[in-house]
Amino acid sequence: MNRVSRTILLLVAMLFAISIGAQESTADGAQFYLSGTISDATTGRPIPHATIVVEGTSISVVSNEDGFFTLKTASVPKGVAFSCVGYQSQVLRGQALSRRNGATGGEPLSIALRPTAIALKEVVVWTEDPRELVRIAIRKISQNYCGEAEMYQGFYRETAMKRQHFIYVAEGVVDMYKTSYNHNVYRDRVAIRKGRRLLSPKQGDTLTVKVMGGPVLPVQLDVVKNADLLLNVEELNNYVFAMMPSTTIGDRLQYVVAIKPRWVTPYPLYNGLLYIDRETLAFTRAELSLDVSDREKATRFMLVRKPAGVFFRPRELTTTIDYRYDEGVTRISYIRNLFRFNCDWKRRLFATSFTACCEMVVTDHEPAAGRLPIKGRDSFDSRDAFYDKVDYFLDPLFWEDYNIIEPSVSLDEAIGKLLKTKAKR
Repeated sequence: MNRVSRTILLLVAMLFAISIGAQESTADGAQFYLSGTISDATTGRPIPHATIVVEGTSISVVSNEDGFFTLKTASVPKGVAFSCVGYQSQVLRGQALSRRNGATGGEPLSIALRPTAIALKEVVVWTEDPRELVRIAIRKISQNYCGEAEMYQGFYRETAMKRQHFIYVAEGVVDMYKTSYNHNVYRDRVAIRKGRRLLSPKQGDTLTVKVMGGPVLPVQLDVVKNADLLLNVEELNNYVFAMMPSTTIGDRLQYVVAIKPRWVTPYPLYNGLLYIDRETLAFTRAELSLDVSDREKATRFMLVRKPAGVFFRPRELTTTIDYRYDEGVTRISYIRNLFRFNCDWKRRLFATSFTACCEMVVTDHEPAAGRLPIKGRDSFDSRDAFYDKVDYFLDPLFWEDYNIIEPSVSLDEAIGKLLKTKAKR
């Protein structure tokens, strides 16, 4: 029987998608290799999406869903910092770091971060309208974010799950050119340096999920730079604002502003949290969840197209954007989009649940001065699917010395099963 190809195309938030780059491979191979697990010192639970930064450089990675990470550099760094929202940062230096070098047989790390306990004397309450706080932060964008063009490198991954098992995995190293934050995103570009994909060959997995423009996440979903997305006067008028308890990011105190829809609009709005640095008043994090209570509007927002006879039911679209403060400048560092939806087929009793996730971590950046921007013909188009642009998994040493987001245990096992199944056919 010929396999029927059926595809659902998802649009990455606001009918656009973005991408963020990955660190360049070192010329002579990684001389320092650090791995380990980050957990909550109180509960022992792993901390996903924690940030790991090489001090004095722009090199960084994030932990996976299991709190696990790997970090590769050309030499032993002076220090490595570990941080996450709501936790006290921790730094390793000197012998504590060098003896953990996996390149010379060092053992993996076990980092336990303590939840932040904000002292009363540190708490500064914003007594004015939280909407005004957001407006001030918007006015300060030009002084808080990079005022010149930069080249970013990053690692991108997208996955799709049918119920509880993975049916598709794709990942790649990308380059990104971003103009000054004084300009819009229209000249920003993303290019794929290398990538690979793996699709379930099972007869039952005939519905393929594709994310349109996934690698373009850091361009179109950069809420700070892409004012059309959220941070403009007209759009903000659609929301109600409320102050939430303060927290910390990397030991820096943060105001937290909650937003929720103010009234009904022709398109779906968000519920979310905006994190604003208390000292610089820069946006440092945004957590957005699409209001899917109106299924018809949410479907128009999320879905590009689907096979005839399939009913699409949106359940969730959440977006997280992280920014990192470094020597007076705040830059985008990590972005994650998560889709959950059900698909019903005619004459079938039960719906099938699907989950699609795409994420990107910035692993390095440098000034773009003296370098040509990514040309239009070489850039990834927001109308393209990453799935169609990369090859199948083959080389086990594919990532060489690149910094990546390590696959979770469940994803790693799924990749192994998919490869074995493919090899048998």
